[in-house]
Amino acid sequence: MSAVRSVLCSLTTVACMLLASVAHLPAQAAPWPDGKPVTIVMTFPAGSGVDVAGRLIQEPLERILGTKILIDYKAGAAGNIASDYVARARPDGYTLLLGTSGTHGINAALYRKLPFDVEADFTPVAPLIDVSNVLTINPAVIDVKTVKEFIDLVKANPGKYNFASTGNGTGTHLAFADFNARAGLQMVHVPYKGGPDAMLGVLQGDVCCIMNQVQTVLSQWRAGKVRLLGVTTATRVEVVGDVPTIAESGLPGFSNYIWFGLLGPKGMDPQVVERINSAVRQALETPEVRQKLVATGNTVRIETPADFAATVRKDRVRWAELVRAIGVTIE
Repeated sequence: MSAVRSVLCSLTTVACMLLASVAHLPAQAAPWPDGKPVTIVMTFPAGSGVDVAGRLIQEPLERILGTKILIDYKAGAAGNIASDYVARARPDGYTLLLGTSGTHGINAALYRKLPFDVEADFTPVAPLIDVSNVLTINPAVIDVKTVKEFIDLVKANPGKYNFASTGNGTGTHLAFADFNARAGLQMVHVPYKGGPDAMLGVLQGDVCCIMNQVQTVLSQWRAGKVRLLGVTTATRVEVVGDVPTIAESGLPGFSNYIWFGLLGPKGMDPQVVERINSAVRQALETPEVRQKLVATGNTVRIETPADFAATVRKDRVRWAELVRAIGVTIE
């Protein structure tokens, strides 16, 4: 009997050792996406530049990842509503934010209080595009043909000319404020409630000009209703390749752009982040997708998650410096 008891004790000891060793094995990550849909939360409404970019990569991502990609609009408060929603989501890779320099650069500097930290509460996953603004004028109001002529005329008439923006503290406002500061211009800022109203103000001659996204002014430019003087990026924009950069045509060193990209909540599995980043890269390299993005005045940006995180950090500093310089804040 004692021999049997001894054997049983030995077996029990071995079983306990096996269970203990299994318990210390690293947990195996659940397969991702495992057939579950991935939701991309939009910071701005349907029809916006963010929405267009997201819709263009939606089908390719579905094909590459083998799962459904859902679009969820949570527009409002300059993208802060959507950002707050995603910051509080589970970091499982199934909820992503299509954010911008505005949501993760400008807003952090503009708003005195945000319910989230634009760096600490997010995982940068993959950039999509860089979006250039373009100095757009109504030649019936200010008849110049180059950036240098624009600067010379406005500088000779301080306070005479006004410029439109899509709202106080928006990228279009800050881009023009940056331009004015570097060129030493005194212009009157006229904020509108969104892009359509701002462009209407330019077309009607209520304001002389605007720095708006290339894609939003293309139709009016092609119709001959406005004149494009210079793009705000460091390099020319393919779809308006004859339009020089502001840097090369009157204001050396000037560069101002907005990025669009995917971010998730903090704490995402690095393997899942890398999987999504790789899928986005493949989607952006799809000829049809790239062609459509370029045709609407965008520049495709491809970076690793680490490089994109560095871009977000650098951009936050850049916008904070500009916001401090012009003294704009929003409660």
